[in-house]
Amino acid sequence: MSDEVEIRVPDIGDFTDVPVIEIHVGAGDEVSVEDPLVTLESDKATMDVPAPFGGVVRQLRVSIGDRVSEGSVLLTLELDGAGPSAAGAPPYDEAAAAAPAQAAAPPAAAPSPEGGEHDAQVLVLGSGPGGYTAAFRAADLGLRTVLVERYESLGGVCLNVGCIPSKALLHAARVVAEAEEMASKGITFGKPRFDLAALLAWKQTVVDKLTGGLTGLARQRKVEVVHGVGRFVGPNTLAVGDRTITFDSCIIAAGSQAAMLPDLPDDERVIDSTGALSPADVPKRLLVIGGGIIGLEMATVYDALGSRVTVVELMSQLIPGCDSDLVRPLQQRISERYEAIHLETSVASVKAQKGGLKVELSDGSSSVYDRVLVAVGRVPNGHAIDATAAGVAVDERGFIPVDRQMRTNVPWIYAIGDIVGGPMLAHKASHEGKVAAEVIAGEAGAEFDPRAIPSVAYTDPEVAWMGLTETAARSDGVAYEKAVFPWAASGRALSLGRADGITKLLFEPGSRRLLGAGIVGVGAGELIAETVHALEMGADAEDLALTIHPHPTLSETIGFAAEVAHGSITDLLVRR
Repeated sequence: MSDEVEIRVPDIGDFTDVPVIEIHVGAGDEVSVEDPLVTLESDKATMDVPAPFGGVVRQLRVSIGDRVSEGSVLLTLELDGAGPSAAGAPPYDEAAAAAPAQAAAPPAAAPSPEGGEHDAQVLVLGSGPGGYTAAFRAADLGLRTVLVERYESLGGVCLNVGCIPSKALLHAARVVAEAEEMASKGITFGKPRFDLAALLAWKQTVVDKLTGGLTGLARQRKVEVVHGVGRFVGPNTLAVGDRTITFDSCIIAAGSQAAMLPDLPDDERVIDSTGALSPADVPKRLLVIGGGIIGLEMATVYDALGSRVTVVELMSQLIPGCDSDLVRPLQQRISERYEAIHLETSVASVKAQKGGLKVELSDGSSSVYDRVLVAVGRVPNGHAIDATAAGVAVDERGFIPVDRQMRTNVPWIYAIGDIVGGPMLAHKASHEGKVAAEVIAGEAGAEFDPRAIPSVAYTDPEVAWMGLTETAARSDGVAYEKAVFPWAASGRALSLGRADGITKLLFEPGSRRLLGAGIVGVGAGELIAETVHALEMGADAEDLALTIHPHPTLSETIGFAAEVAHGSITDLLVRR
């Protein structure tokens, strides 16, 4: 059976809602690559939309006079030859993502070019945790794999300028904080002295060890690594510098980039998270624009290094979207340490001066800072890689829609990680990468269908959550029961001198099946994994309460919270 693919309007610049003024094909017509399909007319020029693939037109989806934008469906095309199967690959939507798992037919290889086979059976664009996982899994399944990475080292943003170097610096910050905390417990250290160059060199050794390990794993698996910026130039072709690589199947793992605010001065003192990880010096005063996870993690580092930190956040609380009771212990702690925290506030202007950056806020306050860190989120790279040149649909924000098998609208091209939306988290991308590789290899039942994806802010204290949150439950009208265990009643938390945490579990009324969890406190990121596993296994309050946790540990706060829900708690007196 032949396969059909939707042909969409490619990137047409800034134009939207443009009329179709001519249609060059009809149902049943055979077309070749680059044959004109329709003509569009903007206020400046007319433009033809060429066929990205050869095949037979099966259905026109537009008429003359219809208005279309980038991503609009023009027609369906039955591909020439034995193209990849599109079975089980509807356009991505939330309903489909929530539907019961369906095993899809394994896709066949994409059409081979004349004159020989493609350079790769699988090409992976991007070697972050999702990309290298996808490439290595594909190679393990016997597929000839090429991995393209823009950095000189494998690992993408996460290993090179993101998760790993930031966690190394956050560990250093925690050591400094612990030394300070011991003063009230009878152990006093001198004021810490910082050798910034040595600290950054140590951070780099951590990065180098991990990225070097990836290089070795790629070599052992015979994965060809190509360094350079990759951009699509056709449905089976990627250009990397002056090299053109062809592929049967492709997994896009090109990630995202830091978002920047408009109207900021072009000044080296205005930095993003990448710049914040390798400072030339420690600023006396630092303004962090954005009170989300990235901004607060970097604020934690600079506070420990001695900067006077101010945070400005547009929303009404730090870490927007997280439950307020989880954020509260963090905000209380940093409010005592930071110079200021401005909520429901925006930056009105930033002006570069010789003595610093003068910042005016929407609340009328103004001050001069030595450095301004912009941490207002990340932007997916869908447009940066010219995905539309391969016929891949990309929305106006740069996201690439996929189904639960990570397949795009082009059946032999897959996408994973930040670029497909959802939580922009490395562990999500890794699991998606395995799914994409296994689907390409024909593994039965491979799909991405998690019940929960944990999120962690590696601040001090850490904040972690998974599954249903109270914020989402209230917004969506979902009924739930809550059980909370305060760390003030935890022997382990008290012995650490950090009783400022809580463990919260949310259950389904009646069945008391676990729906979600939130933890704030030292090491919360390590603790949340147990609750993710419990949710995936369909555990209820009794299952967690009867699980014997070691004592004294922070992990037993999960069991205690479950005992609160189960009604068997003895470490608290719960009024009922």
